[in-house]
Amino acid sequence: MGDFEAQLRKFQKELSAGTVSLALLAVLAKAREPLYGYLIAKELERTGDGVLSGKQSALYPVLRNLEGAGLLESHVEPSVAGPPRRYYRINDEGRAVLKQWIAAWNATRDSLESVLEGVER
Repeated sequence: MGDFEAQLRKFQKELSAGTVSLALLAVLAKAREPLYGYLIAKELERTGDGVLSGKQSALYPVLRNLEGAGLLESHVEPSVAGPPRRYYRINDEGRAVLKQWIAAWNATRDSLESVLEGVER
């Protein structure tokens, strides 16, 4: 049984790699103002139903990668309740990429639904 669990964990890890990036861009696209990591994680928790699977720390490297790719911008502000906070916002390039990723996600989902149709679940 251990092999099945290991295979499931590997599959979930590979599946989540792209979906977390897509979810982060979507959260930031809907936000009215820049958000810092904790607020992004809380929004994902509220709307994403397990996208982060309780691994809030996994979000920070993804945010840095998205910023490095030129899809997000950030700035640091002091915080009265602790260390300074880095706030992120999606930029125009990020919005354009998000549209492409949503189309790719929809096409992938639809294709997989067709393939999986009739398989016992």
